[in-house]
Amino acid sequence: MYSEKELSHKIFLNREYSFKHSPFEKEFEFYDFVRMGDIDNVRRTMSPLGSEGTGKLSSNSLQNLKYHFVITIALVTRFCVEGGMEMETAYTLSDLYINKADKAHTEAEIHSIHVDAINDYTARMERIQRQSVFSKPVITVMDYIYDNLHTKITEKDIASHTKLSTSYISRLFHKETGVTVSTYITVKRIEAAENMLKYSDFPPSEIGGYLAFSSHSHFISTFRKITGMTPGEYRKKYYRSVWN
Repeated sequence: MYSEKELSHKIFLNREYSFKHSPFEKEFEFYDFVRMGDIDNVRRTMSPLGSEGTGKLSSNSLQNLKYHFVITIALVTRFCVEGGMEMETAYTLSDLYINKADKAHTEAEIHSIHVDAINDYTARMERIQRQSVFSKPVITVMDYIYDNLHTKITEKDIASHTKLSTSYISRLFHKETGVTVSTYITVKRIEAAENMLKYSDFPPSEIGGYLAFSSHSHFISTFRKITGMTPGEYRKKYYRSVWN
């Protein structure tokens, strides 16, 4: 832990050399524009990584940019979740972009990944803003489902978590999303399986078990019904294709 003396000394040096961190208002205005999907204002307010006022986190210039990138993506992710982006989508995007930045060898690569990531999040938020806004109970159900895709999820569990009756939450969920809770759970499990088939080395049989499918044959038939391919065919076609 840094002492008050060390902290005060650093603040003194910043003042002496006319160094100031970016005002919170300006930073949060940018993140708010991302959350709202306002691409024009995002581009207007976005500052390059490592620009004046962002602080020096490493004496290595490339590592300094990578640190700032991770901080930026962490904040963007949280703002987008608050703005209505599905938690699984937001955090998976974060993982993908941070891993991509980690493999970068030049500052130019980091800057390019930064722009791509911000544009990606903003475009997704713009689409979300054009869609129906879900009520708090429905969002709570969605978050519960994301957190428990690896376990058996029952309507009784969901009702207990939301403190609402099973009949009420079922009707409300169907009314706002257009699908039943069980269908939504299945679709989200398949989406999670797609990500695991793309970006992990786990065999399809383990993925189906991890995502609480009753059997491997059930996993295969459900996966084929939704994607048009078996898990094996999907793995062969898309495995880590994003890095190529």
